Formats: sequence, structure tokens, C-alpha cells
Amino acid sequence: MTGLRLAVFDVDGTLIDSQDFIVEAMNRAFGAMGVALPTRAEVLSIVGLSLHDAIRRLVPDLSPAEVAKASHQYKDMFIQLRAEKGGEAAAPMYPGARDALAQLHGRDEVLLGVATGKARQGLDHAYDAHDLRHFFVTSQTADNHPSKPHPSMLRAALAETGAEAAQAVMIGDTSFDMEMGRAAGFRTIGVTWGYHPREGLLSAGADLLIDSYTELATALDELWGAA
Repeated sequence: MTGLRLAVFDVDGTLIDSQDFIVEAMNRAFGAMGVALPTRAEVLSIVGLSLHDAIRRLVPDLSPAEVAKASHQYKDMFIQLRAEKGGEAAAPMYPGARDALAQLHGRDEVLLGVATGKARQGLDHAYDAHDLRHFFVTSQTADNHPSKPHPSMLRAALAETGAEAAQAVMIGDTSFDMEMGRAAGFRTIGVTWGYHPREGLLSAGADLLIDSYTELATALDELWGAA
């Protein structure tokens, strides 16, 4: 036992409400290709996956070349939106998120990390826009790992921090986060303000659900105490 506690957060839908940018960028990308636009609900259902996997789920009949083209289009459209609207700076943090991070960051035994379907560049923009970088000792992105729910990102977080899976918790808003956490041997907390319904979080294996960041510290202590 190391005595360390590790809390790993998803970003989109968990810390930051970026749904408007994601939906608009995806619609612009498919529109530029002449592909039928997915519904808002369909787009939000794949948030958290790596970009290629997300597009394959949204439009299963696209060829590999078309998936690659759509991925590039999405990245280009997101860059356009960032220039037009301020990007991640215009995507608000959820109420209480910063206070919860600051509280946990102040505990000597607690380490914080991120595991996100974002690319590193997108995560860096989010960190800088909201002054978040200093909270996290490990940051895992889609650039160097298989898509969620593969546990690669969480295994890397354990290796980088020296924490043990038994004392680690994954916090996220999607079934992919819950499945990834369970696959890595983490406990899991589903947040109900994000992009997947609470029923989906529970069926994917969430140990606990929270409806507000004011509930997070108590939920974490419950899971860490039970580990």
C-alpha cells in the first residue's frame, strides 16, 4: 500500500460543458462532406471516444478514408470555432468543479489526473483557458492511447503516479468512463450533469452517482475507505 489516493477526471461533460462546440464542429464537418448530419443526442452519445471511433459509431458505413477525412474536417472546424467564439474559454466549467479540484488538490495524500478523449492540443487549450494545469499530476489523452473504454489511459496514470488501482477512482459522465475504470480495476463515480443518462452510467458499472460537485469529496472518501 502506498497511501496515495488517485482521482482521475474526464473533461468534456465532467469538468467542462463543451457540448455546443462539439455538436457544431461535428455538424460542420459532416456538412462539408455532404454527409447527413447526426442529431444532437447522437453526437453527445459518442463524446469521450477518440475521434476516429466516435465518427465510426456515428456513421458506420463510412470507408476508412472517409473516416479519416471526417476526422480532419472536425479538427479544422473546431479550430475555426475556437477562433470565432473563444473555444474552450467559452465552454464553461460546471458549477463547483474548480472548488472541488482545489479542495482535493489541497490534500497531501490525493493526486489528481485527467483521462480524456481529447487530443493533447485540445486539452492544453482547456487547461490554459480555465487555468487548470496545476491541479493535475498526470494527463492522458487520445493521442497516445486506444479509445475509451480501453484501460490504457488509466494504467498509464497509475504508472506515472505510483498509486494503486485499489485506491484509484475514475470520475466521468459517460458509460465509456465507467467501463474504462472497471477495466483498469478502479472504482467509479458517474456524474449526472453530463452527456449520458444515469441509467447508462449505472448499467456500465458506476459504483456511485453524484448530482453535484458538492457531493464529490464524500463519495471519494466512501470509495477510498471501502477499498
